[in-house]
Amino acid sequence: MSFSDYLETKVLDHVFAGVAYTAPGTHYVALFTAAPSDSGGGTEVSGGAYARQTIAFTTSGDTTSNNAAVEFPTATASYGTVTHVGIFDASSAGNLMAWAALTSSKTIEIGDVFRIPSGDLDITLN
Repeated sequence: MSFSDYLETKVLDHVFAGVAYTAPGTHYVALFTAAPSDSGGGTEVSGGAYARQTIAFTTSGDTTSNNAAVEFPTATASYGTVTHVGIFDASSAGNLMAWAALTSSKTIEIGDVFRIPSGDLDITLN
């Protein structure tokens, strides 16, 4: 995953300039049909019962991974082809913290459920 400009600035300020940073108490994963970038943007899924879902992480070494499966609500309308995910600090609006392309895009139609199995969403610093 790529860190957003927002998170890069927060980390640099905290580590090298001594500026306090309080991590969000809850993280949310979002689905995109067009890629976001480090500065934000992209096209987040909307409608069809879509809502960002909470996600929690466990860190080992230089990688943090989701520690439980994440399941989005059953789609009541087509989401289109999901190509990217993003991690936010709020359930709506908020700040994009990190984002990545899916290994394989997934078309979500009415009645489909998008799932991220436990341990399948990794964020690595190296």
